[in-house]
Amino acid sequence: MASLPPPPSSYDSNPEFFEEGWVRKLGRRMKEEPLIPLGCALTTYALIAASRSIRAGDSVRTNRLFRRRIYAQGFTVVAMLGGSIYWAEDRERRAKFDKLLAEKLHLEKRDAWLKELEARELEEDELRKRAERARQRNVRDRSLQLPQDSLSAENSSTGIVDAVKNSALGKP
Repeated sequence: MASLPPPPSSYDSNPEFFEEGWVRKLGRRMKEEPLIPLGCALTTYALIAASRSIRAGDSVRTNRLFRRRIYAQGFTVVAMLGGSIYWAEDRERRAKFDKLLAEKLHLEKRDAWLKELEARELEEDELRKRAERARQRNVRDRSLQLPQDSLSAENSSTGIVDAVKNSALGKP
């Protein structure tokens, strides 16, 4: 039997349950591997300059810029491989940290959800107790009223016809 996710809670929209956005991650990754964005920028520059050179009709400059583009792309690939090797251990630690953080946040969310359920249960118990006390009061009040009703029924053991006859004759 698959476990179902818990029902929605008022803690779902809590921003503390989210750690790192895409802007923050991009900034962190650019700080970790600054050579990759540099290689991308050099590649882009060489490609744009080569396209301008083509429009200008300068084939020698165009060939030189296309070679630079290839070198820049090679530099970018080497930077990616070098950064991958250099940061591999750190990424494993980061993955473990992210996993632990996700588990911690999941537990916090679950605990908050359980606390909310407990508070709701306490409220429901209090409402049930109030309702039970009200029922007991009603039963007690009815039991006090029943003897008075039975006494009045015993005093007037006559029916409607007898009551009409008595009122016509002037008897109480």
